[in-house]
Amino acid sequence: MTNSWTDIKNTDLVIIMGGNAAEAHPCGFKWVTEAKADRGAKLIVVDPRFTRSASVADLYAPIRQGTDIAFLLGVINHCIKNDKVQWDYVKAFTNASYIVKDGFEYKDGLFTGYDEAKRDYDKSTWDYEIGDDGYAVVDDTLTNPRCVWNLLKQHVSIYTPEMVERICGTPQDTFLKVADMIAECSSPTKAMTSMYALGWTQHSKGSQNIRAMAMLQLILGNIGIRGGGMNALRGHSNIQGLTDVGLMSNLIPGYLTIPNEKEADFETYMSSRGFKPLRPNQMSYWQNYRKFFVSFQKAMWGSAATPENNFAYDWLPKLDVSGYDVLRVFELMNQGKVNGYICQGFNPLLAAPNRKKLTDSLSKLKYLVTMDPLDTETARFWENHGEFNDVDSSTIQTEVIQLPSTCFAEDEGSLTNSGRWLQWHWPGGAPPGEARTDNWIMAQIHTRLKELYRQEGGTFPDPIVNLDWAYADPGEPTAEELAKEINGKALAAVYDTADPTKVLVEAGKLVPGFAALRDDGSTACGCWIYSGCFNENGNNMARRDTSDPDEIGAYPKWAFSWPANRRILYNRASADLNGKPWDPSRKLIEWDGTKWTGYDVPDIAPTANPAVVGPFIMNPEGVSRLFTRELMRDGPFPAHYEPFESPLGNLVAPNVRGNPAARVFAGDFEQFAEPASEEFPYAATSYRLTEHFHYWTKHCRTNAVLQPEFFVEISEQLAAEKGITGGGWVRVWSKRGEVRAKAVVTKRIKPLICDGKPIHVVGIPLHWGFTGAAKKGFGPNSLTPFVGDANIETPEYKAFLVNIEPIAGPAA
Repeated sequence: MTNSWTDIKNTDLVIIMGGNAAEAHPCGFKWVTEAKADRGAKLIVVDPRFTRSASVADLYAPIRQGTDIAFLLGVINHCIKNDKVQWDYVKAFTNASYIVKDGFEYKDGLFTGYDEAKRDYDKSTWDYEIGDDGYAVVDDTLTNPRCVWNLLKQHVSIYTPEMVERICGTPQDTFLKVADMIAECSSPTKAMTSMYALGWTQHSKGSQNIRAMAMLQLILGNIGIRGGGMNALRGHSNIQGLTDVGLMSNLIPGYLTIPNEKEADFETYMSSRGFKPLRPNQMSYWQNYRKFFVSFQKAMWGSAATPENNFAYDWLPKLDVSGYDVLRVFELMNQGKVNGYICQGFNPLLAAPNRKKLTDSLSKLKYLVTMDPLDTETARFWENHGEFNDVDSSTIQTEVIQLPSTCFAEDEGSLTNSGRWLQWHWPGGAPPGEARTDNWIMAQIHTRLKELYRQEGGTFPDPIVNLDWAYADPGEPTAEELAKEINGKALAAVYDTADPTKVLVEAGKLVPGFAALRDDGSTACGCWIYSGCFNENGNNMARRDTSDPDEIGAYPKWAFSWPANRRILYNRASADLNGKPWDPSRKLIEWDGTKWTGYDVPDIAPTANPAVVGPFIMNPEGVSRLFTRELMRDGPFPAHYEPFESPLGNLVAPNVRGNPAARVFAGDFEQFAEPASEEFPYAATSYRLTEHFHYWTKHCRTNAVLQPEFFVEISEQLAAEKGITGGGWVRVWSKRGEVRAKAVVTKRIKPLICDGKPIHVVGIPLHWGFTGAAKKGFGPNSLTPFVGDANIETPEYKAFLVNIEPIAGPAA
């Protein structure tokens, strides 16, 4: 979230698209109802199904899954054509005026530089013209045909209301109502907030789904303001924390990147992350990258990380590919190239796509270790459970070791919610039986491995034997110790850069925040964006002061919000070039002539001149990007691509199938159903229910009673066409597997007319398996394709093809 749950109450218009907050986030949804009740805010829901969120919406718009980009680019086109643009914001705070290199082009669904054999782009033309002074060339008049604004205007022009209806199935009159309501929020005194979740991320172009809405919000001037923003609704209470601390295959904590093989030495790694400013006097905050990185290395290896060994740079792994995401790991496992798999708090047999491939892959391991408070299907993948897990156990030789861990309610520590708030919690009960904390389990594995390396040596023991482990009890570090390590401390006196004689932080003290971090080895910090969460003032995550100046929804003394306890990211953009709020009634920060003041921690240097330094300081331009330089694998602008399994061909680019930059492993393409397949004619999607939480609550009898049985949801029209009765049994199958379920025949799903063709939607909830208290059932991943987003490889669960037929139910 750029903003926070509590800030939603400040909005005038909520759009829920790619999510279902009333169902999946019922507590957080209270802020939507508060905005509606107190401000008269309107709610728009765009979804393939008429959801619980839609049931309280002012306007519901149906959409075919996987077509969100066409819809959003259609709205952008509508805003441009009708001059519904917050021009002062766009000209000052976006790269609309930046000139793009000659040679860049979008044609027939592809950007320049595409290599079909590699399924990748040469991105050399995806950049700005650079002047002789080393800065980007701009045209403030926006008349140059190669400025970002004119390229964008041309790019979205094909997404007319007629084209949106043909692709998305959204009736033109409904689409135009949505577009008009959104367009009204181009006024500085109107705010719209976007709420999205896995309905956007779980597509082969998921990152571009989100970018399309972010671009729309920038055109409307809604980023950095109260009641605005891009608000991702995370699926667990600590999924935000998981990505923050670097539990991703290509990241280290604080969104620093793991080096690749081309960055064999420290200076090459640093030079590729220089982030030189692209305009005069601009602060590019990633210029501090070296400070954050060196401080992380010191947190990892302590006194063993020295200037002489480049702060143990050689001890970090060097990636030979872009990342080892879950799809790549299971692909390698399936090839027999993975010996062991440690699975901590994760149930991939239900959570990753193409379940048959997963089972085959796990069966090729030498050993599998699961760390979980519950019995999982992954830990029991080798057991035969009839149709629910049909395997020959005698042929599976994988040794499975289950390590029972505590659950979050039995632990102490912090959870980072969707709004980036680190909130400390305390144990609510004692763990049962042999369950031990994750800290204990991981510490025991580490200390025992370290001792083995000390005794036996090895090819490269240095990173393990030198890892700093200075905890009171090395066998079980406490949550408080870890929090202090993540916050960071001074290993030697840290001096004020403005006054080198002044000690900013004494040696041995916790640093107040990441501004105190240094690149000379004098500071250690486990995660720079969390710095300030537990400093010499105490545990800021445990604060519970509910004061809220002017009742703006910030609650600045409740817990800690990264970074720097900032509640709204990019809040400098809430004020104009003179530092005056666009909307005085929604003031966040303001320039008083010498410094920034207001209700939030400024997302800019406190004394930065508002007319000189741009608000988006994480970009070297200082402005936000309507055109993205090189970072996105699949294009600097979002473009409509059909899902890899689609009931239609691509109307925009008939010769392009799926996202052309999405990675597809050998053998998986053959398991995709053809576009407009007669064998698999129906568009399926997965979703969640309020009564269950992922795969956990099927172990709880109460939840099992509330939603006892796996089902699929279909329209009355499809039921009539196929002879399916409500409550009757059906078989649903794809090119990868099949499931059997009760049919829920409902008015909540209706067929969509796309390019003159009726498209039926099959909805499949994901909460069942073959362990737990609930009735045994299937998951949608028995049917889903093994392909992910082109940028971060999130699997495409939300759009695939199936067939369906009525069957006789099981014997009573």
